[in-house]
Amino acid sequence: MLLYFTAAVLVCAADQALKYYIVSHIPLYGDAELIPGVIGLSHVRNTGMAFSMLSNATWLLAALSVIMTVALTAVIIKSGFTRWEKLSLSLVLGGAAGNAIDRVFLGYVVDMFRFEFVDFAVFNLADTFIDVGAALFCVLYIVRCVREEREKRAAGGEGTDGEGHDN
Repeated sequence: MLLYFTAAVLVCAADQALKYYIVSHIPLYGDAELIPGVIGLSHVRNTGMAFSMLSNATWLLAALSVIMTVALTAVIIKSGFTRWEKLSLSLVLGGAAGNAIDRVFLGYVVDMFRFEFVDFAVFNLADTFIDVGAALFCVLYIVRCVREEREKRAAGGEGTDGEGHDN
């Protein structure tokens, strides 16, 4: 368990440190170049969720963030997921905790990454870890399920009629 919660704490700490840096060095609604023509830094306050949806429901989103953090913690502790699946969920947990901290203590989430080559929502490091962790979890889970189904079929288990045909 220590590995998973260490990963989540490191993700959350990195997110909070970067948000502190942005707030300290870039004025609200200000911009700075990171990789010219690719990605820039902005200082934006987002009272909503992705793409500023539910912008007027700050406390609902704060409550949901806290609930999601608690639920992910329980899933990591109690689930039968593999080590890599739990580690990917730890990335989601760390990102969810980072955004929950903002919502509970600030009433908004600090966003900073802005793509310069496409019109896309400004996002933060926590969002990135949530997306990457969730996508990684989905891939790992699907691969495991497919592998287990193949092994079951190869062993003549459930799902076949004994001649290799699906029931």
